[in-house]
Amino acid sequence: MKNLWNDQAAAKYQGDLGLRVYTSRLLGQDPSLVLHGGGNTSVKINEKNLLGESEDILYVKGSGWDLATIEEPGFSPVRMNHLLKLAQLSSLSDPEMVNELKTQMTRATAPSPSVETILHAILPYKYVDHTHADAVVTITNTPEGLDRVKEIYGDTVVIIPYIMPGFDLARICAEKFAAESHEQTVGMVLMNHGIFSFGDTAQESYDLMIELVGKAEAYLQDNNAAPKNIPANSQNDHDDKVFGKTLANLRYQLAKNVGFPVILSNHREAKYLEFAQRQDLKVISQQGPATPDHVIRTKRIPLLGQNVESYVSDYQAYFKAHAAADHVMLDPIPRVIIDPELGICTAGKTVKAANIVADIYDHTIDVIEGATKLSKYQALSAKDLFAMEYWDLEQAKLRKGGTPPILTGEIALVTGAASGIGKACVDSLLKRGAAVVGLDINPAIETLYERADFMGMVCDVTDEQALIQVLEKTARKFGGLDILILNAGIFPPGCSIAELSGKTWNKVMSINLDANFTLMRESHPFLKLSPNGGRVVVIGSKNVPAPGPGAAAYSASKAALNQLTRVAALEWGKDKIRINSLHPNGVFDTGIWTEDTLANRAQHYGLTVEEYKTNNVLKVEVTSESVGELAVELCTPLFANTTAAQIPIDGGNERVI
Repeated sequence: MKNLWNDQAAAKYQGDLGLRVYTSRLLGQDPSLVLHGGGNTSVKINEKNLLGESEDILYVKGSGWDLATIEEPGFSPVRMNHLLKLAQLSSLSDPEMVNELKTQMTRATAPSPSVETILHAILPYKYVDHTHADAVVTITNTPEGLDRVKEIYGDTVVIIPYIMPGFDLARICAEKFAAESHEQTVGMVLMNHGIFSFGDTAQESYDLMIELVGKAEAYLQDNNAAPKNIPANSQNDHDDKVFGKTLANLRYQLAKNVGFPVILSNHREAKYLEFAQRQDLKVISQQGPATPDHVIRTKRIPLLGQNVESYVSDYQAYFKAHAAADHVMLDPIPRVIIDPELGICTAGKTVKAANIVADIYDHTIDVIEGATKLSKYQALSAKDLFAMEYWDLEQAKLRKGGTPPILTGEIALVTGAASGIGKACVDSLLKRGAAVVGLDINPAIETLYERADFMGMVCDVTDEQALIQVLEKTARKFGGLDILILNAGIFPPGCSIAELSGKTWNKVMSINLDANFTLMRESHPFLKLSPNGGRVVVIGSKNVPAPGPGAAAYSASKAALNQLTRVAALEWGKDKIRINSLHPNGVFDTGIWTEDTLANRAQHYGLTVEEYKTNNVLKVEVTSESVGELAVELCTPLFANTTAAQIPIDGGNERVI
């Protein structure tokens, strides 16, 4: 465990709360300590209120903030005097506790205080740090966990048996800490939960956390139970296997049963396959998560059945039975699916949700394997897991819900996505909540966006094998394919038929027609497994209904693609796939239209540049954004009853009309 404290860096943070931010971020940088919003930190500060009265205020990490990136507004200021009085109560329900915490904040805009706020208040130290350190959790999640903790720390830590987070935990901790702490006490271990450190300064509390966790790591090392040095992204020898269609089918079955599309992320790196192929997997994988903080996010971790359909059917039966028996709201998505061939699959309503589960389970694997090497992995009891899963506060979050963007959980593929209309389609899809794969021959596509729900890949669309690999990678990354936007194409320089070379003709046809045919054909098995029905949008051209001289190859290729689209609509309707065409014209904010080109074309027609750009019936400028927005809108439920449509987006062209 490396201590990251740096005097020069710390000097940039002013005041007690500033230093609280600094050390919180240090803890958050290490995923073996906290993951995705886990862990809590606090500081007690005496301040004057608006009336000039001095008050002791507890600044505790607020709900929704991550320690790795937390800022001062991420801490909720709560009046200490009231918290200490609450701690003396014999009982306090979760809803009552939440109300008391919110009404005692000194800043109305602050986030909701942590459910561990009262616990932080009763510890008699200025700074308090709490992490779910992998090493500590590994040790406590064994049958002999209590004895092992005593062996490592002696009487320098107070040990608390597992209690569900909330008021009862704070009350028990207050009693035991008051009875068992002494001058040499430097921490507190919560069995199956994590570890606390504290101090009069931010550095003291942080240093003690690193020291305490370091002792646990050394213990694992001495007992040959330290995590294997296998990077999570290490490759395996069987990565050439094709699982895309199996994953798409699994996602389809999940979505069909839960009633909405989901993201299904596949992980077949060496670490995950090795775990998924353990002989004792059916035992160790079913005992529960490493800490209560992970119960909701990784709940119900099943093994894949004999086939996808039987697995999903069995799981859905389990879900319905528990929901009916317990009269509670349940999130019906199984978070983790383990299979010896597929490896680890993680599911969520969004890419972020699926990735969070993957990160958590990556660390859970380390905890399970470490505890097993010590003796046996023993997580929370079934009773405790049940209590956490149906916790009042968790049920309240499920009920609160909210309306997600219209394409949340859906997966789209866009060709020619690095610029112009293609990029506009990507932007519109991301805005509506879809996960997007963008293809382009331009390497800039790989860094177009640095976000989890976008994957950019360099691809020559005329390479059939490359397209097949793209679909496989898409399925492994997100789980399948729902939306296909065929935008990539070329517009060669004007040339009469008499002067048109066979080489140019063939090149235009290979990109504008043949490549789209191949991608449509290879995408079909995935599109027909789309939970809401597959959708294809073809970016055609005004030249389809109204060709012009000098554009024979381009016009013919787009016309042929348009006819292919119509045939596909007839053939794919039975698979609930709808396919529509857009015919844009005069989209001048794309790469082929430079300022010089625009000026020359405008001069040719005796128009100004602005007149040329709006030379249509409506006198409007057609932009890439307007085309992209309409293309994506065609993929929403608004057009659920439309297929084989040909829609002009040209401001009104007299020849087309």
